Amino acid sequence: MEKEKTPYQQIDVALIMIVILLGVVSLIAIYSIQPSLPAKLQNINFVAKQIQWYVIGFVAIVVTMIIDFDRFKNFSWYLYGLGILLLVGLEVFEGTDLAPVKNGAVSWYDLPFIGNFQPAELMKIFLIILLSKIIAKHNEIHPTNRTVKDDLYLVGKLLGVSIIPLALILRQPDLGTSIVLAAIIGSLLLVSGIRWRVLFGMVSTVIAFIGVLVFIYFKNPDFILTYILKKHQMDRFYGWLAPHEFASSYGFQLIKSLVAIGSGQLEGKGLMNGQVYFPEAHTDFIFAVIGEQFGFIGASIVISLYFLLIYRMIHTALESHDPYGSYLCTGVIGMITFQVFQNIGMTVQLMPITGLTLPFISYGGSSLLTSMIAIGIVLNVRSRTKKYMFSD
Repeated sequence: MEKEKTPYQQIDVALIMIVILLGVVSLIAIYSIQPSLPAKLQNINFVAKQIQWYVIGFVAIVVTMIIDFDRFKNFSWYLYGLGILLLVGLEVFEGTDLAPVKNGAVSWYDLPFIGNFQPAELMKIFLIILLSKIIAKHNEIHPTNRTVKDDLYLVGKLLGVSIIPLALILRQPDLGTSIVLAAIIGSLLLVSGIRWRVLFGMVSTVIAFIGVLVFIYFKNPDFILTYILKKHQMDRFYGWLAPHEFASSYGFQLIKSLVAIGSGQLEGKGLMNGQVYFPEAHTDFIFAVIGEQFGFIGASIVISLYFLLIYRMIHTALESHDPYGSYLCTGVIGMITFQVFQNIGMTVQLMPITGLTLPFISYGGSSLLTSMIAIGIVLNVRSRTKKYMFSD
């Protein structure tokens, strides 16, 4: 074995540098958007607030790295319980000053000195920690000669734990975050050791269920609007599939996004030269602003940074000798990869519009803090992965 290094000597500097570069992109993009924001937001310095959240985020990374990731198992259920309690609190205080209704949803606490806080964001991290523990413990009990019954038992445990936060978040309603949780669950199922035929059966069941919902919608759309989706969620699907037919309503943002990205062409219009107006573009549609002002080159650089970020996290997951560490990294990879794909995809009409932000770039305290904690978990696993001279 090589000379043993301390955890802080094994920090993935490349991963930290990528996060810093994404932070620089975020500050430049938010700065360029500030003059075009609505009058009610002009008195808020979003660049300074984003810097503040980045500082808090790096503190969170350090705190996350202090504790050996293996110890996360010890308080995983407590964190999960805290997350459920915070989500239930939104139901209890719905419509009050503590949990006001915003854009038809009750997803945030309005806290003094902190501002808006979205508990569903932290629930992503708590769920990754708990599901990873469940998979690791299950595989320790059933290391070899696993049967289909063992696989189904594991699937049942994972879904049983996940169904409560999924249901609570859907009730807010917050379809975007619910889908992120589903992406986390799916990514962990892929690496959990479950047989492919079981996974294929699950995927087939999901596809069949979606097909049934589509069939019911065409036969009885009122059923879908009553029991499955809210009207504003259906409106987003209409705006995605036929934006020009609903250009003055729910297709407005997508049309503006396509115009902005297309008009940026190769090199973009330049910093502060954005001509397409987005309501609150510093959050959901910040990638369209980057495409307009910095063109194909700027957008490609951003996407390349995300590829490098995901590559570094995959590298850490593969190198870890502790299965629990690999599962933690996989959950984080699933979370961030899906959010990047969804956010960028919705700006170019590949995906329906949701309220998901672009990790590390969009303005937002809760989402940025969650992403930074997730990076802290990956760095934690990396820094405590011992390297052997002779290993498989």
